[in-house]
Amino acid sequence: MSVHSSARMVVCLSGMAGCGKSTVAKKIAEKYNLRYFSGGDALKAIALEMGYTPLDRGWWESEEGMRFLSERMQDPTFDKKVDEKLLTWAKERNVVLDSWTMPWLLKDGFKIWLVASTEERARRIANRDGITFEHALSAQKKKDARTKTIYKKLYGFTLGEDFSPFDVVLDVNCLTPEEVFQTISQVIDNFLKANE
Repeated sequence: MSVHSSARMVVCLSGMAGCGKSTVAKKIAEKYNLRYFSGGDALKAIALEMGYTPLDRGWWESEEGMRFLSERMQDPTFDKKVDEKLLTWAKERNVVLDSWTMPWLLKDGFKIWLVASTEERARRIANRDGITFEHALSAQKKKDARTKTIYKKLYGFTLGEDFSPFDVVLDVNCLTPEEVFQTISQVIDNFLKANE
């Protein structure tokens, strides 16, 4: 870890889809006055350029979102472009990265993995996107499997199973977003204090 001060901070928040990482990452960025960058937003921008319409809630779980995921499995250049951009932003420091890959690709930074069960994540996605739990759960299982395949093939790590790069692994199944934010803030504060 090499987070020396909030002005030079690099925080990576990671976790499977629906665990709440984007919500918490944005709050962390606001609290510590950091810039927020999301791998998911960058992928949506690429999808838009390719003629997809990733604008509606629940797009990742839709038929079109799944088609884009299948296309990504065939062509790794989409994900590599996103990762190159995130690495460039990380080098500038003063950032929070909401990303699946950065914890493995970045040599430094404070890295946090949020753990939530498949069922809990599906419940959250169903509530967030206004879809049924059954649809969310089915889409979630497919998306998890395909996403793991993409990154195993690209970089050799197993998403959601290999926790070796992480400084903190936090089970969020029974925590509210505010409780997750407060817990992570406390950990970051303690780390910054210890490294002043």
